[in-house]
Amino acid sequence: MNNSAYAIVHFFPGGTKEQYEASVAAVHPGPGQRPPGQIFHAAGPSDGGWRVIAVHDSKESWEAFRDGTLMPKLQAGVEGGFTTMPEATEMEVYNLLQ
Repeated sequence: MNNSAYAIVHFFPGGTKEQYEASVAAVHPGPGQRPPGQIFHAAGPSDGGWRVIAVHDSKESWEAFRDGTLMPKLQAGVEGGFTTMPEATEMEVYNLLQ
């Protein structure tokens, strides 16, 4: 068990693979790389849009990424990226198997 991990599920209504690829390229440090503190990242199509699931090593590392990188870039607009802000679900992780 990892009681300090923190998970985020983002849903982008109407989102596409192409929008995801543009958006993740703008907010991640490089291809195949995760932001500091992010220990898991998965994304894929979901009914009516695109879903991104991320797990950070702590709520604090998530908030640092969210406030310092993710939201400023999404709010400014990413060329070819998602056109709406995500619907977000956040949760403390009770059990993380790796």
